[in-house]
Amino acid sequence: MFQKLVSHNKDLQRLIDKGYAVTFDSNCLVIRDISYLDHNLEKQIGSIVVKLKFIDKNRFEQNDHQIYFAGSAPYDLDGKPVRSLGGGPHSIDLSEACKDVVVQRSFSNKPKPADKYDDHFHKIKTYVGFISGPAIHRYGDDASPYTFRVVEEATNDSVFKFRDTLTSRAEITDLSKKFKDDVIAIIGLGGTGAYILDYLVKTPVREIRGYDHDQYHVHNAYRSPGRLDELELGMSKAKIYQARYDNFRAGLTLEDKFIDSSCVGVLNGVTFVFVCVDNGIARAEILDLLLEKNVPFIDVGMGLKRKDGALSGMMRTTYFPADHAQKVRNKRWVNELEDPENLYKTNIQIGELNAFNASMAVIRFKQLRGFFYEEEPYFNTLFNIGSLSTMRESTLNED
Repeated sequence: MFQKLVSHNKDLQRLIDKGYAVTFDSNCLVIRDISYLDHNLEKQIGSIVVKLKFIDKNRFEQNDHQIYFAGSAPYDLDGKPVRSLGGGPHSIDLSEACKDVVVQRSFSNKPKPADKYDDHFHKIKTYVGFISGPAIHRYGDDASPYTFRVVEEATNDSVFKFRDTLTSRAEITDLSKKFKDDVIAIIGLGGTGAYILDYLVKTPVREIRGYDHDQYHVHNAYRSPGRLDELELGMSKAKIYQARYDNFRAGLTLEDKFIDSSCVGVLNGVTFVFVCVDNGIARAEILDLLLEKNVPFIDVGMGLKRKDGALSGMMRTTYFPADHAQKVRNKRWVNELEDPENLYKTNIQIGELNAFNASMAVIRFKQLRGFFYEEEPYFNTLFNIGSLSTMRESTLNED
């Protein structure tokens, strides 16, 4: 991967040819062996870290004019901090392979009059001049940053087939790691289930398994993400979504399969489940299975009816923790029967509600993993479409 990036980015090749100790980690450019003077004018060695903005799999450009530094504040020969370096305290979470690079601060020097550097070579050369210049003046070649040291690139164990620059740019790598051991199952790839799949495909969980025994028809295109390819009509949903997302990530297995209480072995190794079915009787069998497997899950649902000629009703997200799943079931928040009055089955072109219901479910899951903040634990959430209000149930006290 390193050599491929070098071949597609001339400024990176120039850095290597100059002698910088270059590597990549967590979608950042890392340059070690950067000498500088501390407050006692003693030589120290730090590292420069630069965020990368990927254009495609192999080409990148500058994210901005800033850099990040692993080391204490660099000083000039007069015993004062180096001028022309703005910024302040900062940290960036790198991988275990770069545990020696502990970012402590950011530096900001915007070149005039262009307000941007020509490329990464120009940027690094300029900052090294500020940071290492005094050390080179005092210690000569012993302080040279041009060590020509070859540093192995951190092993890429990402499930994504493209670099996850969203996570690195937002500086939430530490939070994204909370999903690394999760094996998620989605039962039902209809409207809400398809959106849950879309969101989870872009979440760094280790594995996603999806199950749906239905075919993809025109009406599905109106309540699911993505395009409509006429050649897909009549094919299984599982096969269609597998093809759509295969180029995005690894660890995705979608099956044309009906899940009921007999499918005990299917969920072996699963750490969390999303139940997205609109049939109460089928849901009851799935709940039996999940309680037997003792796996936590979220069930979603909608109940829509006409009110003054328009559709109104509720969207629901219910969390079943493994240790209290039966208590949640006893609350009867989840419908395990068939409701002939439910218009959802006939008025299904409501993709915005499917997407919102999926968002509620995925946000709740990410709260459980500590990715999103949770004020207090809760089990059941109802969203009223008419009033746009939310009601939560936080207790499981028996009535």
